[in-house]
Amino acid sequence: MQRFFVYLILFIAVFLLIGWYFSNITLYLFISLILAALLRPLTNHLNDFHLLGQHIPRWSAIVLSYLAIVLLMVLLSFLFFPLINNQIIILSELDLNGIYEQIQVPVTRVESFLFRHELLETQPGYLFGRFKTSMIEMIKEFDFTSFIGGVINTTSSLFIGTMAIAFISFFLLLENGLLRRNLLNLIPNPYFELSVATFTKVEKLLSNYLSGLLLQMLAIFSLASFGLTIMGIEYALTIALFAAVANLIPYAGPLLGATFGIIVGISSGTFDTNNELNYLIIKILSVFGLVQVTDNIFLQPMIFSKSVKAHPLEIFVVIFVGAKIAGVVGMIFAIPMYTICRVFILEFYRGYKSYRIFQIK
Repeated sequence: MQRFFVYLILFIAVFLLIGWYFSNITLYLFISLILAALLRPLTNHLNDFHLLGQHIPRWSAIVLSYLAIVLLMVLLSFLFFPLINNQIIILSELDLNGIYEQIQVPVTRVESFLFRHELLETQPGYLFGRFKTSMIEMIKEFDFTSFIGGVINTTSSLFIGTMAIAFISFFLLLENGLLRRNLLNLIPNPYFELSVATFTKVEKLLSNYLSGLLLQMLAIFSLASFGLTIMGIEYALTIALFAAVANLIPYAGPLLGATFGIIVGISSGTFDTNNELNYLIIKILSVFGLVQVTDNIFLQPMIFSKSVKAHPLEIFVVIFVGAKIAGVVGMIFAIPMYTICRVFILEFYRGYKSYRIFQIK
């Protein structure tokens, strides 16, 4: 039986090595599994619906599910169109000379402070002159051709990734349980019962985790949009939606949401005094502070600790390991991957202790 565990460890090691080497394909497959899990209830419901006495074909139900997702994304994107249009207008009316005049005052104060304490020996106006020169050089050195090329490459990669995910998800939904059946076919008969129990538990925990994430995003969007609207912040729904999506990134997400809110608030408002600007920042930070406290006290313990049945310290370490390995993407997918590995190890260890087949020498 020890030979079986040696083979199991070797299989997991080879699987992880191949997954790391073909990281793009692995990412597409993992996202496809999540998308298929999210769309499966809707697809099954549409498939059971009768039209003229006949079931809707499963492939048609899948297409309708895709259309529902596309429609939802289009509706959500409408929240960003007014903001983007406003920012384009602001950039088109940008007055560089006015910006230089606003910056010159604080830069001159800093320079005077350095002169008083004999920390700077240059001529008055040197710091502002260097800043203005650097800004002009940066604008002149901006490579528009490379920028357009980067945009085209990024768009092409996103299009290829989207098509690959849609294609894989389609067949996962069309042949329900396809991946699971193929994996179970590789398991020897003596270990079939244990393997089925393990797969079932993994599916249940991941389903609970995904449901919890959706609930968390909905709660954050509701709280942030309600709070920002009460505070009179423009584009409250847009900021709240961005914050809800950014919150998928553990620890860094709330900071990104608050930063985005402050940037949008400053760029879309007019302020006669510094007090008005400071008051706006305080209002936005107070809303996000309240949202973050609610998330940390109520939402995250319910979602992470209970759904994947892991200690909060485990979750903390796993997230930072994921960040070290794959950056932001690693942080997002660290908990699901850890859940899969953890359940497999615990279930097979429990099987080794309990199942008779493992006791045979």
